[in-house]
Amino acid sequence: MTDITSLPPDTGPSFNLSGKDMAVAGQWRLFWLKFKKHRIALASLVIIVFMYLVAAFADFIAPFDPNATNARFTYAPPQALSLFHDGSFQPNVKQLKMTLNTESMRREFQPDPAKPVKVGFFVKAQQPYYLLGLVPMQTKLFGLTNPQVGDSLYIFGADRLGRDIFSRVVHGAKISLSIGLVGVFMSLILGVTIGGISGFFGGGADLAIQRFIELLRSIPTIPLWMGLAAAIPVGWPPLRTYFVITLIVSLIGWTSLAREVRGKFLSLRSEDFVIAARLDGMSEIGIIFSHLVPSFMSHIIATLTLAIPSMILAETALSFLGIGLQPPIISWGVLLQEAQNIRAVAQAPWLLFTPAAAIVISVLSLNFLGDGLRDAADPYESVS
Repeated sequence: MTDITSLPPDTGPSFNLSGKDMAVAGQWRLFWLKFKKHRIALASLVIIVFMYLVAAFADFIAPFDPNATNARFTYAPPQALSLFHDGSFQPNVKQLKMTLNTESMRREFQPDPAKPVKVGFFVKAQQPYYLLGLVPMQTKLFGLTNPQVGDSLYIFGADRLGRDIFSRVVHGAKISLSIGLVGVFMSLILGVTIGGISGFFGGGADLAIQRFIELLRSIPTIPLWMGLAAAIPVGWPPLRTYFVITLIVSLIGWTSLAREVRGKFLSLRSEDFVIAARLDGMSEIGIIFSHLVPSFMSHIIATLTLAIPSMILAETALSFLGIGLQPPIISWGVLLQEAQNIRAVAQAPWLLFTPAAAIVISVLSLNFLGDGLRDAADPYESVS
């Protein structure tokens, strides 16, 4: 028989750690060592953090009230921001000059190079607001320094009511991105609890839960969401509608997580550390949340990260179809409603491209981040 102590030190998995890494590395340490080698996931993490910071400080970043209208600049095109003027640092945009096209009977805007409009940073806001809903503020990140009649600042253009698209996209990020987080949190609670009960106890509970999950997953998702969203009373306040839509988009999301948790529990419930905890007198619920769930928490995080994009897309689809969030609530899906009119898109394509670009960037970044987290959570992937 071969003495196990005589085996060469490189017989097991090779992690190529050095210095302090040569010490015993915990689960989260190994998770980070593998994740940081995924360059696209790291870049996506930076983008996602940036987008959530923009959403959190939307009132400070957006130069104007997202619901402020201006009939003078309906369908105004995007204005390019220049940082220099006459050889000196002086942020500005060119003033828009409106002319009437007698053939199409539409107003057309042209930038006037002779009339720069000064743009400043940390300017005084037109109206006071509360940063994060708590801190009273009267300062904006950027805006017009000395606004005069006829001056405008439309970085991403204006809509049919002359509202600033940039400010609306920034404020829309608060709703669209937070729905993903709130929905994922609800899915986490339902998925871990129900899936844990199913996999840990088995028997009749497992049979009933799995048949119920199969019933939910057999219902077409979009018609189910449409039916539930159509049942929301029109007169409900925006905040209540927001939470109901969040509940709807997370109604199906927990089922896939519950099945994954069930599979993990089935493979771990007979391990030595579970048996030792049971012999030590720990309750079944304590074993689930103190030993089993933490043992594959990294995998749960990766799964939830991949679930956020689907919830963002679900809210966008419902709002775009007119059965989700409705004005005056601002979300990326609500902004896309403006693009339903082909004539409006032909006249103002930025109504489609701007919110669509925000959705595409956030969804792709979250998917890349989720892929990186999933690879890092793979216990059979070695650190090289």
